[in-house]
Amino acid sequence: IAQGLHLSRDERDHLFHLAGHQAPARGGSGTHISPGVLRILDRLTDTPAEVVTELGESLRQTPLGVALFGDLTHFTGGERSIGYRWFLRPGARDITPPEDHEFYSRLYTSGLRSVLAKRGPESSAARYVEDLLKRSEEFRELWKEHEVGVRPREIKCYVHPSVGLLELSCQVLHDPETSHALLVYTAPPASESYEKLQLLAVVGAF
Repeated sequence: IAQGLHLSRDERDHLFHLAGHQAPARGGSGTHISPGVLRILDRLTDTPAEVVTELGESLRQTPLGVALFGDLTHFTGGERSIGYRWFLRPGARDITPPEDHEFYSRLYTSGLRSVLAKRGPESSAARYVEDLLKRSEEFRELWKEHEVGVRPREIKCYVHPSVGLLELSCQVLHDPETSHALLVYTAPPASESYEKLQLLAVVGAF
């Protein structure tokens, strides 16, 4: 109800209080999206976009975002995190070209190390690290390198089963109150990738 009404976190907490419930804990892994970010997302009707937590957990996607990536909001547990899925879920890497896989493995490992340093040993990040160290040899080897500061590339390449290769810019809007990020994927007008996004809007979901 609170999310549908675009309530602020203070308003949401008050709603929980009125209903006789404890409000969800605040922090970097919270799922409440701020009203301002929701208003922006609601206007991106013809653009792939999503709101994610600092652990890469998709909270909401635009329709074209679902068409591009599939519905990423239905995952539960550790698989809510794109980095967790990258190392453990079969097929999670299919949308990225094979030549980019090594880079993304480094990116997600570095990102998880950064969140762990920020949130501490009792955080969701700590639980993800513990599980990945047990279950992924690739992650264990990368974790030993202690690499930090790996940044996303300006242009992201995706291979969609219906429209093929897309080269997209990813603009990021950070919400400092929630530690969420709004990711917006665009292509220059009249470019091949722009035309493919137009086609994707017609052919539908992943």
